[in-house]
Amino acid sequence: MSTKLRLTILSFLQFFIWGSWLITIGAYWFQTKQWSGAQFGAIFSTMGIASIFMPSAMGIVADKWINAEKLYGVLHILGGVVLCTIPLVNDPGMFFWVILLNMIFYMPTLALSIAVSYSVLKREGLDVVKDYPPIRVWGTVGFVVAMWTVSLLGLEKSSGQFYVAAGAALLLGVYSFTLPACPPQSTNTSSQSLMEIFGLKSFALLRDPKMLTFFLFAMLLGAALQLTNAYGDTFLHDLSKTMESSAPIVSEGATGWEAFKQVLSALVTNPGGTLSSLAATYPAIIMSISQISETLFILAIPFFLRRFGIKQVMFFSMLAWVLRFGLFAIGDLESGLWMIILSCIVYGMAFDFFNISGSLFVETQTVPSIRASAQGLFMMMTNGFGAVLGSSVSGLVIEKYFTAADGQTKDWHGIWLAFAAYALVIAVLFVVLFRHKHNPQQAQDAEHTEPLLSVEQA
Repeated sequence: MSTKLRLTILSFLQFFIWGSWLITIGAYWFQTKQWSGAQFGAIFSTMGIASIFMPSAMGIVADKWINAEKLYGVLHILGGVVLCTIPLVNDPGMFFWVILLNMIFYMPTLALSIAVSYSVLKREGLDVVKDYPPIRVWGTVGFVVAMWTVSLLGLEKSSGQFYVAAGAALLLGVYSFTLPACPPQSTNTSSQSLMEIFGLKSFALLRDPKMLTFFLFAMLLGAALQLTNAYGDTFLHDLSKTMESSAPIVSEGATGWEAFKQVLSALVTNPGGTLSSLAATYPAIIMSISQISETLFILAIPFFLRRFGIKQVMFFSMLAWVLRFGLFAIGDLESGLWMIILSCIVYGMAFDFFNISGSLFVETQTVPSIRASAQGLFMMMTNGFGAVLGSSVSGLVIEKYFTAADGQTKDWHGIWLAFAAYALVIAVLFVVLFRHKHNPQQAQDAEHTEPLLSVEQA
Protein backbone atom coordinates (compact mmCIF):
# COMPACT_ATOMS: atom_id res chain seq x y z
CA MET A 1 0.00 0.00 0.00
CA SER A 2 1.46 3.37 -1.01
CA THR A 3 2.22 6.03 1.58
CA LYS A 4 -0.29 8.45 0.08
CA LEU A 5 -3.04 5.82 0.23
CA ARG A 6 -2.23 5.05 3.87
CA LEU A 7 -2.44 8.74 4.75
CA THR A 8 -5.66 9.03 2.74
CA ILE A 9 -7.28 6.31 4.87
CA LEU A 10 -6.10 8.15 7.99
CA SER A 11 -7.66 11.40 6.77
CA PHE A 12 -10.94 9.70 5.78
CA LEU A 13 -11.46 8.03 9.17
CA GLN A 14 -10.29 11.10 11.13
CA PHE A 15 -13.18 13.17 9.84
CA PHE A 16 -15.69 10.32 9.50
CA ILE A 17 -15.63 10.19 13.31
CA TRP A 18 -16.46 13.88 13.64
CA GLY A 19 -18.97 13.93 10.80
CA SER A 20 -20.99 11.18 12.48
CA TRP A 21 -22.20 13.52 15.21
CA LEU A 22 -20.82 17.08 15.01
CA ILE A 23 -23.53 18.49 12.72
CA THR A 24 -26.41 16.36 14.04
CA ILE A 25 -25.82 16.66 17.78
CA GLY A 26 -27.91 19.85 17.71
CA ALA A 27 -30.92 17.92 16.44
CA TYR A 28 -30.34 15.26 19.12
CA TRP A 29 -30.07 17.95 21.81
CA PHE A 30 -32.98 20.21 20.80
CA GLN A 31 -35.38 17.85 19.02
CA THR A 32 -34.98 14.66 21.07
CA LYS A 33 -33.72 15.72 24.49
CA GLN A 34 -35.30 19.21 24.31
CA TRP A 35 -32.63 20.70 26.52
CA SER A 36 -31.99 24.47 26.67
CA GLY A 37 -30.03 26.57 24.20
CA ALA A 38 -27.75 28.05 26.86
CA GLN A 39 -26.74 24.55 27.95
CA PHE A 40 -26.13 23.58 24.34
CA GLY A 41 -23.67 26.41 23.95
CA ALA A 42 -21.76 24.90 26.86
CA ILE A 43 -21.71 21.52 25.11
CA PHE A 44 -20.10 22.99 22.01
CA SER A 45 -17.60 24.83 24.16
CA THR A 46 -16.14 21.46 25.23
CA MET A 47 -14.13 21.16 22.03
CA GLY A 48 -12.78 24.62 22.69
CA ILE A 49 -11.91 23.89 26.31
CA ALA A 50 -10.11 20.69 25.31
CA SER A 51 -8.30 22.46 22.47
CA ILE A 52 -6.92 25.15 24.75
CA PHE A 53 -4.47 22.71 26.31
CA MET A 54 -4.63 19.24 24.72
CA PRO A 55 -3.36 19.82 21.12
CA SER A 56 -0.32 21.76 22.27
CA ALA A 57 0.31 19.38 25.19
CA MET A 58 0.08 16.27 23.01
CA GLY A 59 2.14 18.02 20.33
CA ILE A 60 4.88 18.54 22.91
CA VAL A 61 4.69 14.85 23.88
CA ALA A 62 4.99 13.82 20.22
CA ASP A 63 7.89 16.22 19.61
CA LYS A 64 9.78 15.12 22.73
CA TRP A 65 8.96 11.61 23.90
CA ILE A 66 6.48 9.37 22.00
CA ASN A 67 6.06 8.46 18.33
CA ALA A 68 3.31 10.70 16.94
CA GLU A 69 1.46 7.84 15.19
CA LYS A 70 1.33 5.74 18.39
CA LEU A 71 0.09 8.62 20.54
CA TYR A 72 -2.48 9.33 17.81
CA GLY A 73 -3.74 5.73 17.95
CA VAL A 74 -4.04 5.62 21.73
CA LEU A 75 -6.06 8.84 21.80
CA HIS A 76 -8.53 7.51 19.22
CA ILE A 77 -9.04 4.25 21.10
CA LEU A 78 -9.76 6.12 24.33
CA GLY A 79 -12.10 8.50 22.47
CA GLY A 80 -13.98 5.56 20.94
CA VAL A 81 -14.62 4.06 24.37
CA VAL A 82 -16.02 7.36 25.66
CA LEU A 83 -18.29 7.76 22.60
CA CYS A 84 -19.91 4.42 23.47
CA THR A 85 -21.03 5.82 26.83
CA ILE A 86 -22.70 9.00 25.52
CA PRO A 87 -26.08 7.36 24.70
CA LEU A 88 -26.34 6.28 28.35
CA VAL A 89 -26.39 9.89 29.59
CA ASN A 90 -29.78 11.46 30.36
CA ASP A 91 -28.73 14.56 32.28
CA PRO A 92 -27.46 17.67 30.42
CA GLY A 93 -24.93 18.40 33.15
CA MET A 94 -23.39 14.93 32.93
CA PHE A 95 -23.62 15.11 29.12
CA PHE A 96 -21.27 18.10 29.25
CA TRP A 97 -18.60 16.18 31.17
CA VAL A 98 -18.77 13.09 28.97
CA ILE A 99 -18.53 15.16 25.78
CA LEU A 100 -15.64 17.10 27.32
CA LEU A 101 -13.78 13.86 28.04
CA ASN A 102 -14.32 12.72 24.46
CA MET A 103 -13.05 16.07 23.18
CA ILE A 104 -9.96 15.80 25.39
CA PHE A 105 -9.06 12.66 23.46
CA TYR A 106 -10.25 13.75 19.99
CA MET A 107 -9.14 17.37 19.57
CA PRO A 108 -5.37 16.73 19.75
CA THR A 109 -5.72 14.12 17.00
CA LEU A 110 -6.60 16.87 14.51
CA ALA A 111 -3.18 18.46 14.91
CA LEU A 112 -1.42 15.09 15.24
CA SER A 113 -2.94 13.85 11.97
CA ILE A 114 -1.47 16.89 10.23
CA ALA A 115 1.92 16.45 11.93
CA VAL A 116 2.06 12.75 11.01
CA SER A 117 1.10 13.46 7.40
CA TYR A 118 3.62 16.30 7.01
CA SER A 119 6.37 14.23 8.63
CA VAL A 120 5.84 11.24 6.34
CA LEU A 121 5.49 13.33 3.19
CA LYS A 122 8.63 15.36 3.88
CA ARG A 123 10.61 12.22 4.74
CA GLU A 124 9.83 10.95 1.26
CA GLY A 125 10.87 14.24 -0.32
CA LEU A 126 7.35 15.30 -1.28
CA ASP A 127 5.92 18.83 -1.39
CA VAL A 128 3.38 19.30 1.43
CA VAL A 129 1.68 22.27 -0.26
CA LYS A 130 1.17 20.24 -3.43
CA ASP A 131 0.71 16.70 -2.09
CA TYR A 132 -1.14 17.20 1.20
CA PRO A 133 -4.39 18.85 -0.07
CA PRO A 134 -5.34 15.83 -2.30
CA ILE A 135 -4.86 13.62 0.79
CA ARG A 136 -6.75 15.95 3.12
CA VAL A 137 -9.67 16.16 0.71
CA TRP A 138 -10.52 12.58 1.64
CA GLY A 139 -11.07 13.76 5.20
CA THR A 140 -13.86 15.92 3.85
CA VAL A 141 -15.19 12.96 1.89
CA GLY A 142 -15.19 10.98 5.14
CA PHE A 143 -17.12 13.76 6.88
CA VAL A 144 -19.74 13.76 4.09
CA VAL A 145 -20.04 9.97 4.04
CA ALA A 146 -20.57 9.98 7.80
CA MET A 147 -23.28 12.65 7.58
CA TRP A 148 -25.09 10.77 4.82
CA THR A 149 -24.75 7.48 6.71
CA VAL A 150 -26.23 8.92 9.90
CA SER A 151 -28.97 10.76 8.01
CA LEU A 152 -30.07 7.90 5.74
CA LEU A 153 -30.04 5.47 8.65
CA GLY A 154 -32.47 7.81 10.41
CA LEU A 155 -30.03 8.58 13.23
CA GLU A 156 -29.97 12.41 13.06
CA LYS A 157 -32.06 12.70 16.22
CA SER A 158 -30.91 9.39 17.70
CA SER A 159 -28.11 8.38 20.05
CA GLY A 160 -27.12 5.82 17.41
CA GLN A 161 -24.94 8.47 15.76
CA PHE A 162 -22.47 8.17 18.66
CA TYR A 163 -22.12 4.40 18.13
CA VAL A 164 -21.27 5.03 14.47
CA ALA A 165 -18.58 7.50 15.55
CA ALA A 166 -17.26 5.10 18.19
CA GLY A 167 -16.82 2.27 15.69
CA ALA A 168 -14.81 4.52 13.37
CA ALA A 169 -12.66 5.82 16.25
CA LEU A 170 -11.73 2.34 17.44
CA LEU A 171 -10.92 1.26 13.88
CA LEU A 172 -8.67 4.28 13.30
CA GLY A 173 -6.98 3.78 16.66
CA VAL A 174 -5.91 0.26 15.72
CA TYR A 175 -4.99 1.29 12.15
CA SER A 176 -2.72 4.06 13.44
CA PHE A 177 -0.23 1.53 14.78
CA THR A 178 0.42 0.33 11.22
CA LEU A 179 1.47 3.80 9.96
CA PRO A 180 5.10 4.75 9.20
CA ALA A 181 7.04 5.61 12.35
CA CYS A 182 7.11 9.31 13.27
CA PRO A 183 9.64 9.42 16.14
CA PRO A 184 10.28 12.52 18.27
CA GLN A 185 12.47 15.06 16.48
CA SER A 186 14.03 16.51 19.61
CA THR A 187 15.36 13.98 22.12
CA ASN A 188 18.77 15.34 23.19
CA THR A 189 18.13 17.44 26.29
CA SER A 190 21.70 17.74 27.57
CA SER A 191 22.29 21.20 26.06
CA GLN A 192 18.72 22.46 25.95
CA SER A 193 17.09 25.22 27.98
CA LEU A 194 14.24 24.52 30.39
CA MET A 195 11.79 25.93 27.83
CA GLU A 196 13.10 23.52 25.18
CA ILE A 197 13.07 20.51 27.52
CA PHE A 198 9.39 21.01 28.34
CA GLY A 199 8.51 21.52 24.67
CA LEU A 200 7.37 25.12 24.99
CA LYS A 201 9.60 26.38 22.18
CA SER A 202 6.72 26.75 19.72
CA PHE A 203 5.18 29.45 21.93
CA ALA A 204 8.15 31.66 21.05
CA LEU A 205 6.42 32.14 17.69
CA LEU A 206 4.03 34.45 19.50
CA ARG A 207 6.88 36.91 20.05
CA ASP A 208 6.84 37.71 16.34
CA PRO A 209 4.16 40.41 15.69
CA LYS A 210 3.15 38.90 12.35
CA MET A 211 2.66 35.40 13.78
CA LEU A 212 0.89 36.74 16.86
CA THR A 213 -1.55 38.65 14.65
CA PHE A 214 -2.05 35.55 12.49
CA PHE A 215 -2.88 33.38 15.50
CA LEU A 216 -5.27 35.97 16.96
CA PHE A 217 -7.27 36.17 13.75
CA ALA A 218 -7.18 32.37 13.49
CA MET A 219 -8.89 32.38 16.90
CA LEU A 220 -11.59 34.80 15.70
CA LEU A 221 -12.23 32.70 12.61
CA GLY A 222 -12.36 29.61 14.80
CA ALA A 223 -15.25 31.25 16.61
CA ALA A 224 -17.09 31.69 13.30
CA LEU A 225 -16.62 28.00 12.49
CA GLN A 226 -18.28 26.94 15.74
CA LEU A 227 -21.33 29.08 14.97
CA THR A 228 -22.13 27.17 11.79
CA ASN A 229 -21.30 23.78 13.32
CA ALA A 230 -23.46 24.36 16.38
CA TYR A 231 -26.57 25.85 14.80
CA GLY A 232 -26.69 24.93 11.11
CA ASP A 233 -28.52 21.59 11.39
CA THR A 234 -31.05 22.63 14.03
CA PHE A 235 -31.66 25.83 12.00
CA LEU A 236 -32.80 23.69 9.06
CA HIS A 237 -34.90 21.52 11.34
CA ASP A 238 -36.71 24.64 12.58
CA LEU A 239 -37.21 25.90 9.01
CA SER A 240 -38.77 22.58 8.06
CA LYS A 241 -41.53 23.16 10.61
CA THR A 242 -42.70 26.24 8.67
CA MET A 243 -42.99 24.44 5.31
CA GLU A 244 -46.29 23.50 3.81
CA SER A 245 -46.90 19.78 4.26
CA SER A 246 -46.20 17.61 1.23
CA ALA A 247 -45.99 13.94 0.41
CA PRO A 248 -42.87 12.36 1.93
CA ILE A 249 -40.15 11.45 -0.55
CA VAL A 250 -39.20 8.34 1.44
CA SER A 251 -41.78 5.80 2.50
CA GLU A 252 -42.29 5.23 6.20
CA GLY A 253 -39.73 2.84 7.67
CA ALA A 254 -37.34 3.05 4.72
CA THR A 255 -33.71 3.60 5.69
CA GLY A 256 -30.26 3.01 4.29
CA TRP A 257 -29.97 1.89 0.67
CA GLU A 258 -33.74 1.72 0.14
CA ALA A 259 -34.14 5.34 1.30
CA PHE A 260 -31.25 6.40 -0.93
CA LYS A 261 -32.89 4.81 -4.02
CA GLN A 262 -36.20 6.52 -3.29
CA VAL A 263 -34.46 9.88 -2.96
CA LEU A 264 -32.70 9.43 -6.33
CA SER A 265 -35.98 8.45 -8.00
CA ALA A 266 -37.76 11.52 -6.60
CA LEU A 267 -34.94 13.81 -7.75
CA VAL A 268 -35.36 12.59 -11.33
CA THR A 269 -39.13 13.10 -11.42
CA ASN A 270 -39.46 16.32 -9.38
CA PRO A 271 -36.05 17.91 -8.63
CA GLY A 272 -37.31 21.22 -7.17
CA GLY A 273 -39.91 19.80 -4.84
CA THR A 274 -37.68 16.91 -3.90
CA LEU A 275 -34.82 19.16 -2.86
CA SER A 276 -37.15 21.14 -0.59
CA SER A 277 -38.56 17.95 0.94
CA LEU A 278 -35.07 16.50 1.22
CA ALA A 279 -33.87 19.59 3.07
CA ALA A 280 -36.80 19.29 5.49
CA THR A 281 -36.50 15.54 6.02
CA TYR A 282 -32.73 15.13 5.95
CA PRO A 283 -31.15 18.48 6.89
CA ALA A 284 -27.76 16.84 7.40
CA ILE A 285 -27.67 15.88 3.73
CA ILE A 286 -28.22 19.50 2.70
CA MET A 287 -25.55 20.58 5.19
CA SER A 288 -23.20 18.01 3.66
CA ILE A 289 -23.09 20.16 0.51
CA SER A 290 -20.76 22.34 2.61
CA GLN A 291 -18.32 19.47 2.95
CA ILE A 292 -18.69 18.47 -0.71
CA SER A 293 -17.74 22.05 -1.59
CA GLU A 294 -14.68 21.67 0.62
CA THR A 295 -13.31 18.95 -1.66
CA LEU A 296 -13.11 21.44 -4.53
CA PHE A 297 -11.61 24.30 -2.58
CA ILE A 298 -9.02 22.09 -0.88
CA LEU A 299 -7.64 21.14 -4.29
CA ALA A 300 -7.47 24.83 -5.22
CA ILE A 301 -5.40 25.78 -2.16
CA PRO A 302 -1.92 25.24 -3.71
CA PHE A 303 -2.77 27.60 -6.58
CA PHE A 304 -4.29 30.30 -4.36
CA LEU A 305 -1.48 30.20 -1.80
CA ARG A 306 1.22 30.51 -4.45
CA ARG A 307 -0.67 33.14 -6.43
CA PHE A 308 -2.08 35.33 -3.65
CA GLY A 309 -0.34 34.41 -0.38
CA ILE A 310 -1.77 33.70 3.06
CA LYS A 311 -3.09 37.23 3.72
CA GLN A 312 -5.35 37.39 0.67
CA VAL A 313 -6.38 33.75 1.02
CA MET A 314 -7.52 34.30 4.62
CA PHE A 315 -9.26 37.53 3.57
CA PHE A 316 -11.17 35.51 0.94
CA SER A 317 -12.13 33.13 3.74
CA MET A 318 -13.54 35.95 5.86
CA LEU A 319 -15.62 37.33 3.01
CA ALA A 320 -16.92 33.82 2.42
CA TRP A 321 -18.04 33.65 6.08
CA VAL A 322 -19.99 36.88 5.57
CA LEU A 323 -21.77 35.30 2.59
CA ARG A 324 -22.28 32.03 4.44
CA PHE A 325 -24.16 33.67 7.29
CA GLY A 326 -25.88 36.32 5.15
CA LEU A 327 -27.37 33.74 2.77
CA PHE A 328 -28.60 31.69 5.73
CA ALA A 329 -30.31 34.84 7.04
CA ILE A 330 -32.42 35.39 3.90
CA GLY A 331 -32.86 31.82 2.67
CA ASP A 332 -35.60 29.28 3.33
CA LEU A 333 -36.40 25.70 2.34
CA GLU A 334 -38.86 26.57 -0.44
CA SER A 335 -38.41 29.55 -2.77
CA GLY A 336 -35.15 30.50 -1.06
CA LEU A 337 -33.62 27.03 -1.02
CA TRP A 338 -31.05 28.09 -3.60
CA MET A 339 -29.68 30.57 -1.06
CA ILE A 340 -29.24 27.80 1.50
CA ILE A 341 -27.45 25.67 -1.09
CA LEU A 342 -25.26 28.58 -2.20
CA SER A 343 -24.38 29.23 1.43
CA CYS A 344 -23.25 25.62 1.74
CA ILE A 345 -21.11 25.96 -1.40
CA VAL A 346 -19.49 29.14 -0.09
CA TYR A 347 -18.64 27.29 3.12
CA GLY A 348 -15.97 25.32 1.26
CA MET A 349 -13.94 28.48 0.71
CA ALA A 350 -14.73 29.84 4.18
CA PHE A 351 -13.40 26.75 5.94
CA ASP A 352 -10.53 25.58 3.72
CA PHE A 353 -8.97 28.96 3.05
CA PHE A 354 -8.53 29.53 6.76
CA ASN A 355 -8.12 26.04 8.25
CA ILE A 356 -6.08 24.08 5.70
CA SER A 357 -4.17 27.10 4.39
CA GLY A 358 -3.44 28.16 7.95
CA SER A 359 -1.88 24.82 8.86
CA LEU A 360 0.27 24.92 5.71
CA PHE A 361 1.35 28.46 6.55
CA VAL A 362 2.38 27.38 10.06
CA GLU A 363 4.33 24.46 8.58
CA THR A 364 6.34 26.78 6.33
CA GLN A 365 7.11 29.09 9.25
CA THR A 366 8.49 26.53 11.72
CA VAL A 367 11.34 24.03 12.04
CA PRO A 368 10.72 20.21 12.05
CA SER A 369 11.66 19.85 15.73
CA ILE A 370 8.51 21.73 16.80
CA ARG A 371 6.21 20.57 13.96
CA ALA A 372 3.62 18.82 16.15
CA SER A 373 3.58 21.46 18.90
CA ALA A 374 3.34 24.32 16.37
CA GLN A 375 0.32 22.64 14.77
CA GLY A 376 -1.05 22.14 18.27
CA LEU A 377 -0.64 25.86 18.92
CA PHE A 378 -2.60 26.66 15.75
CA MET A 379 -5.29 24.18 16.81
CA MET A 380 -5.36 25.68 20.29
CA MET A 381 -6.13 29.13 18.86
CA THR A 382 -8.77 27.97 16.35
CA ASN A 383 -10.54 25.02 17.99
CA GLY A 384 -9.54 26.06 21.50
CA PHE A 385 -9.91 29.73 22.37
CA GLY A 386 -11.87 30.32 19.15
CA ALA A 387 -14.37 27.56 19.87
CA VAL A 388 -14.89 28.71 23.46
CA LEU A 389 -15.44 32.26 22.28
CA GLY A 390 -17.83 31.26 19.52
CA SER A 391 -19.90 28.68 21.37
CA SER A 392 -20.20 30.27 24.81
CA VAL A 393 -20.80 33.86 23.71
CA SER A 394 -23.16 32.89 20.88
CA GLY A 395 -25.18 30.66 23.20
CA LEU A 396 -25.71 33.47 25.68
CA VAL A 397 -26.43 36.10 22.99
CA ILE A 398 -28.95 33.88 21.20
CA GLU A 399 -30.66 33.01 24.47
CA LYS A 400 -30.90 36.68 25.53
CA TYR A 401 -31.65 38.52 22.29
CA PHE A 402 -32.90 36.04 19.70
CA THR A 403 -35.07 33.55 21.62
CA ALA A 404 -38.80 34.03 22.21
CA ALA A 405 -40.44 33.90 25.61
CA ASP A 406 -41.33 30.23 25.13
CA GLY A 407 -37.61 29.42 25.28
CA GLN A 408 -37.72 27.45 22.02
CA THR A 409 -38.59 29.74 19.07
CA LYS A 410 -35.54 31.50 17.65
CA ASP A 411 -35.15 34.52 15.39
CA TRP A 412 -32.87 32.84 12.86
CA HIS A 413 -32.92 35.85 10.52
CA GLY A 414 -31.50 38.08 13.24
CA ILE A 415 -29.05 35.41 14.43
CA TRP A 416 -27.43 34.90 11.04
CA LEU A 417 -27.30 38.64 10.28
CA ALA A 418 -25.48 39.21 13.58
CA PHE A 419 -23.00 36.47 12.68
CA ALA A 420 -22.48 38.00 9.21
CA ALA A 421 -21.74 41.40 10.76
CA TYR A 422 -19.20 39.74 13.07
CA ALA A 423 -17.38 38.15 10.11
CA LEU A 424 -17.37 41.45 8.21
CA VAL A 425 -15.75 43.32 11.11
CA ILE A 426 -13.05 40.64 11.35
CA ALA A 427 -12.33 40.94 7.60
CA VAL A 428 -11.85 44.72 7.78
CA LEU A 429 -9.60 44.52 10.84
CA PHE A 430 -7.52 41.73 9.29
CA VAL A 431 -6.71 43.76 6.18
CA VAL A 432 -5.52 46.64 8.34
CA LEU A 433 -3.62 44.75 11.05
CA PHE A 434 -2.03 41.66 9.43
CA ARG A 435 1.18 42.84 7.81
CA HIS A 436 2.51 40.16 5.48
CA LYS A 437 3.98 40.72 2.04
CA HIS A 438 3.61 37.74 -0.25
CA ASN A 439 6.71 36.63 -2.17
CA PRO A 440 5.72 33.72 -4.50
CA GLN A 441 9.31 32.59 -5.15
CA GLN A 442 10.28 32.71 -1.47
CA ALA A 443 7.16 30.78 -0.48
CA GLN A 444 7.84 28.10 -3.09
CA ASP A 445 11.46 27.74 -1.99
CA ALA A 446 10.39 27.42 1.64
CA GLU A 447 8.35 24.32 0.84
CA HIS A 448 11.56 22.47 -0.02
CA THR A 449 14.20 24.10 2.20
CA GLU A 450 14.16 25.97 5.49
CA PRO A 451 11.07 27.60 7.09
CA LEU A 452 10.48 31.29 6.41
CA LEU A 453 10.66 32.01 10.15
CA SER A 454 12.43 29.82 12.67
CA VAL A 455 11.72 29.99 16.36
CA GLU A 456 15.12 31.55 16.94
CA GLN A 457 14.06 34.45 14.71
CA ALA A 458 10.74 34.96 16.48
